[in-house]
Amino acid sequence: AAPKDAASFHAQGTAGVKIYVVHDTQSVKLPSSVARWPLGAGVEVLVAMEALSKDVGDEKVRVSYFGEDGGVPVGRAMLYLTCVDVSLDADTSRSGAVNKTLVDKRTWTWGPEGHGAILLPNCDRDEPAAGTDATTRSYKAASQPPRSSLLPPPPDLKDMSQLVLRTRGPRTIFAGHRLVLHVSFSDADKVGVFYGGNTPSPEEYKHVLGGEKLSYAVKPSRYQEESVFYVEGLCFPDAGFAGLLALHATLLDSPEKGLLETPVFTDTVVFRVAPWIMTPNTLAPVEVYVCRWVPPPRGGWEPVRPGVPPQPLPPFASSVADNEDFVAAVSALAERAGCPVTVCPLVENRHDRWIQDEIEFGYVQAPHKTFPVVFDSPRDGGLKDFPAKSILGPDFGYVARAAREGVSSLDSFGNLEVSPPVTVRGKEFPLGRILVGSSFPRFGGRRMAKAVRDFLMAQGVQAPVELFSDWLAVGHVDEFLSFVPAPDRKVMPPPLFRGLRPSDLPARTFSAVSPQGFRLLLASPSACYRLLKEKQDEGYGEAVMFEGLKEVPKPTVNELLADEALRKYNAFAQ
Repeated sequence: AAPKDAASFHAQGTAGVKIYVVHDTQSVKLPSSVARWPLGAGVEVLVAMEALSKDVGDEKVRVSYFGEDGGVPVGRAMLYLTCVDVSLDADTSRSGAVNKTLVDKRTWTWGPEGHGAILLPNCDRDEPAAGTDATTRSYKAASQPPRSSLLPPPPDLKDMSQLVLRTRGPRTIFAGHRLVLHVSFSDADKVGVFYGGNTPSPEEYKHVLGGEKLSYAVKPSRYQEESVFYVEGLCFPDAGFAGLLALHATLLDSPEKGLLETPVFTDTVVFRVAPWIMTPNTLAPVEVYVCRWVPPPRGGWEPVRPGVPPQPLPPFASSVADNEDFVAAVSALAERAGCPVTVCPLVENRHDRWIQDEIEFGYVQAPHKTFPVVFDSPRDGGLKDFPAKSILGPDFGYVARAAREGVSSLDSFGNLEVSPPVTVRGKEFPLGRILVGSSFPRFGGRRMAKAVRDFLMAQGVQAPVELFSDWLAVGHVDEFLSFVPAPDRKVMPPPLFRGLRPSDLPARTFSAVSPQGFRLLLASPSACYRLLKEKQDEGYGEAVMFEGLKEVPKPTVNELLADEALRKYNAFAQ
């Protein structure tokens, strides 16, 4: 504090110090022509150094206080300065390397011009012996009493993002201060941080932050200015978690005995956990999955969950002996395309052939790595164990969400599709938009499980759209729409995104093409009725429909066209 009788002051620093005076809300560099500044409640002196100190206290600022009459100073104060560099850095520029930048590390923005570091979620299984628990984490053993203070090296170290703590300046300054890496309690269960000390050996890496560990005291090396940490996400963005995580490094002043440590400086880096991104079927295939199937016993299907009675055998099931021809045809086509095929055998699918309903493929991506992630639906049919047992593995992730309110047909992933890249009313969706079937607003009915909808919405990159599909018995969007490549790249507004009605588009199976080069194929009940009417006019009115199928009605073309209730319902659906 200034002396009691002081009315003005003068500040002077050594060569390496820059001094600024804040007076009347204006920041002014102290000019040599101004000898003294009036004291006041709003006056501040700001001190800056641009070069690191070589020794502790090697730069100084002297403040002289004067009374009303000027003359001899009524008091003096000396400030000894030591400039050190403590910075926490990550790949905020998304270049694939950690560099110091001028961007605000505490903020995160989307897009190619945005900035902010990215974490991959640890959702794969790098250790084959990890069992079937898809939630196994690299540092899980850290919660158990270890035989050594060091854990085995994380097998997925290459999946993690680097976090570099830089400490430069006189090393003796850190003897009287403590440097702490820390995370908030709310973020601790969503992130894991590993550190190998001052050795580059991966065998020395141990879990230091995350879970129950909220802070870690770093001891800067006398010989190294950088400490490299490895960071992983432990969960995907979801309801209540936007995906942002903050890590902090704080330099603490060692207190006198019995007093609390005082923060001197804190640096913060914000990461975003990479979202799950669903891939459209217009992309080139990488691998094909197909189920080998034979009809189940006449008693019905196996129970899909404990306590749930067997589902009755569908009426069409017995009309097909097996699907060996289908598996062979798909395999031959995949071979021509140079694409590997994975056949799920009967012992693994347990008479459940609907693999499209059980799983959906996507991926996660960071500047340093990308790997696929399978999304397991909550339907839990005979295929329920296949994704975790046969797909989850090294660099192949797994994620699932449970339907706590109970499962409906709309929870199957035949009811989950994604468009290719689109532009909607001037807004670009470079990763496309997710489409899910739902009930008609305000009329009740079936909807996809809230946990799944919340998960899809929380990813933040593919803006889900709910379409009315509950009018169908099964209720899946893939029953009436599909996206296919269109090399001609003709431009026509996609009806789902431009508000057009099916009647506005060409008859029969109509399509829409975006500038991105794809067609949206939509099923049309009206086009089907026109086709049936053509056949009736050509003399095929008595032709029987669905011949060859067992245990299903077999109306004639005339009978279908004469069924007014059926026609009205299809007009409603159209």
